Amino acid sequence: MYAVTDPATGEVAETYPTATDAEVAAAVTAAHAATEWGRTGTVAERAALLRRLGDLHTEHRGELAAGIVREMGKPLAEAEGEVGFCADIYHYYADHAGEFLADEPLDVTSGPGGAVIRRGPVGALLGIMPWNFPAYQVARFAAPNLALGNTIVLKHAPQCPATAALLERLFAEAGFPHGAYVNVYATNEQVAQVIADPRVRGVSLTGSERAGAAVAEIAGRHLKKVVLELGGSDPFLVLSTDDLDAVVDAAVAARLDNTGQACNAAKRFVVVQELYEAFVERFTARLLASATDAPLSSVAAAERLAHQVDEAVAQGATLHSSGERRGAYFPAGVLTGLAPDHPAAREELFGPVALVFPAADEDEAVRIANDTPYGLGSYVFTTDPAQAARVADRIEAGMVFVNGVGAEGAELPFGGIKRSGFGRELGRPGIEEFVNKKLIRTVA
Repeated sequence: MYAVTDPATGEVAETYPTATDAEVAAAVTAAHAATEWGRTGTVAERAALLRRLGDLHTEHRGELAAGIVREMGKPLAEAEGEVGFCADIYHYYADHAGEFLADEPLDVTSGPGGAVIRRGPVGALLGIMPWNFPAYQVARFAAPNLALGNTIVLKHAPQCPATAALLERLFAEAGFPHGAYVNVYATNEQVAQVIADPRVRGVSLTGSERAGAAVAEIAGRHLKKVVLELGGSDPFLVLSTDDLDAVVDAAVAARLDNTGQACNAAKRFVVVQELYEAFVERFTARLLASATDAPLSSVAAAERLAHQVDEAVAQGATLHSSGERRGAYFPAGVLTGLAPDHPAAREELFGPVALVFPAADEDEAVRIANDTPYGLGSYVFTTDPAQAARVADRIEAGMVFVNGVGAEGAELPFGGIKRSGFGRELGRPGIEEFVNKKLIRTVA
């Protein structure tokens, strides 16, 4: 089940044994035992470990990046950037954990004395991570929770076992005690057992809607909190511009991030009518010219995308593309002429293919943008600051980026609404998800 399969060749390079039930149970036992470390240690001590972990990511950037390329096909420069972002995240929480976890005095008006909110850990957590950002997804879950004192059982994607093992080694090398971070090569059935275990206090999953629904259902039966970061079909609105080429460059970058395999990549481009034809012409030319010769994560991923594109064409879309699919390699493309309410327009295309829609005006652009079951991120390009503020307020999404792409940061919360999930990671909200906000009231 856990294997490194080179996306470029389809060859299995390395296999890892799936965990036995005893090994899964031992992982939970270790994480539960380590909660004593989380309860009794200081924030400063945990912050020092996170800082060292960030440094180790920098020191092992080449090794981590090469493994990511081998496991899921990410272009090397992007893999190196991913590892760098991880270091930033660990350092960010090392710098700010003390501030975020300081006692919060309350204004007591109901009687004498005082009160504070004291933030503390809840215990062992289960993290279920995807393949598209093998190191970054772990960082944004692990960093705030380890800063808080929670411990982690980490179930990585089956196609990223080598990265999973390397990350566990780096956590140990940074000085985290045994059980604070435990990697486990578990099956879905074993994951269900871990969620049900009363020693596990919460679950965070990044992945598909189907996986999110399954995990949330099990967690709900056992009264466990979940954080879910699921799919996205993020709109990119072009409402006005005095530099169309710059907007096109941003649009291409927003679509081709990770070869189009990012939940928050721009996927649906909504352009006001007066700019539509010029945008489509330039966007198509630049997208086809800019696409890297990198494979998707697997042949199966390419086959899934091919099926979706074929369905869109069958429903009336026109595909602008060049080249042919070869195994996991998928040529970049632009789909036009598809009505926004067609089924293909409401799906998430996980690869270097974009959907472009014309809009008569701002109101129609917003309507098209919101006409999706997803609500993760969005992008708004306009020269009118008042329009930018107005449209950002109307967009139904967890994140809106105005006149820029690639503007994520360790200090900025990440998450969505609707079928894109719930909860937030990164920034101060990321440390507020799995926390005991204990009231301490002193009367005299």
